[in-house]
Amino acid sequence: MASIHLSNVQDKPIEVIHPSNLPPDAQDPHLTVEALNTLVDHSAKHDDVRQSIHTPMHRLLHNNMIQKLIPGIEKLASDYHVGNFVMVRGTGEKFFESMPLYPRLGMHLLFYGGTQIKLLHNQSVESVLKDLSVRQGKAYSSPESVKSIPSFIETYSIQVDDLEEPDITKYKTFNEFFYRKLKADARPLQNPDDPLAISSAADCRLTVYSTIDLAKQFWVKGNNFTIPNLLGVSPDSEQAKWFADGGLASFRLAPADYHRFHSPIEGVVGEIKDIPGQYYTVNPQAVNESGFNVFTENKRSVLYLTHTPTKLPIAFVAIGAMLVGSIEWTKGSEKGAIVKRGEELGYFAYGGSTVIVLFPKGLVEFDEDLVKSSKEGVETLMKVGYSVGKAVVPSA
Repeated sequence: MASIHLSNVQDKPIEVIHPSNLPPDAQDPHLTVEALNTLVDHSAKHDDVRQSIHTPMHRLLHNNMIQKLIPGIEKLASDYHVGNFVMVRGTGEKFFESMPLYPRLGMHLLFYGGTQIKLLHNQSVESVLKDLSVRQGKAYSSPESVKSIPSFIETYSIQVDDLEEPDITKYKTFNEFFYRKLKADARPLQNPDDPLAISSAADCRLTVYSTIDLAKQFWVKGNNFTIPNLLGVSPDSEQAKWFADGGLASFRLAPADYHRFHSPIEGVVGEIKDIPGQYYTVNPQAVNESGFNVFTENKRSVLYLTHTPTKLPIAFVAIGAMLVGSIEWTKGSEKGAIVKRGEELGYFAYGGSTVIVLFPKGLVEFDEDLVKSSKEGVETLMKVGYSVGKAVVPSA
């Protein structure tokens, strides 16, 4: 199963990572910046991703290089289950997903560096993360980066048989493999003949909420999280009114996931609004922390779609994250085009990312199992085309 790392966690309670419960010897943000810089440089030269930014936290006890880079990090790996539980749809089983090293270090900077506080060489946390993201994107877009592909496939158990091009020697860069295409039949739609059906926009970990207030209660804790802030519009704008107290679905893509995103509905492509921003990690432990306004401060691009059956607007928000090189639109850039449910809209270059889809109030009825797990604060593992819910046609 891609990007899943099981851990024996039954014997200890899950510890939420927070400044109040981390060891003092792992709190120096300057050391974290130096470690991240070294890891990014190392990843451009090393053919084993497990010796780089991809190292899962549960493997740190066996990684001497990273222990030397970050004194005290092995204590985190030993004492804390650094990651989160995800639900397997249909079985109700929860598995533990170990956090990769780089978002953990990104959270470390947010906790101990403080936003807008200068760290090294007149750099703030924000500028450090941007610089790292740009450098990592360049490294993985270089021809030399192809040597990282085999170990990435092995580390995250990626099924190459699903790929449109299964021969990994045909990829010219690591990034080209990262935003790989799948075979046309690799992600079949559930409820294919129902025009009101709503599908998963990505291979992801999903949470859904029928109102923004519920989303803020159970999941998105950022103090500045509002629809106008997310969309980059004024509170009295038409767009803000469209989605006031509407439904929200959050599709989080882990680094190993297929990183192309697809239309959850049948609709018409509208305007795109690009919003510059930061490169904070989108890991749930950052999203669930009230002091971090991840979704409303990160770099993002908003595509407006018109839902064909109801003629109502839908906002498709592609959000970048730490080490994400870019957000690229494919069919989503063709204003006026008719897009089918499940059709590709675009892709993310390297890094974990998130798509948030906003629906007008009352338009969507989310599937009951997704609603239940989301209210428990647990993401559900999803694939492109899986059922998310159903649109409700407004009464005349």
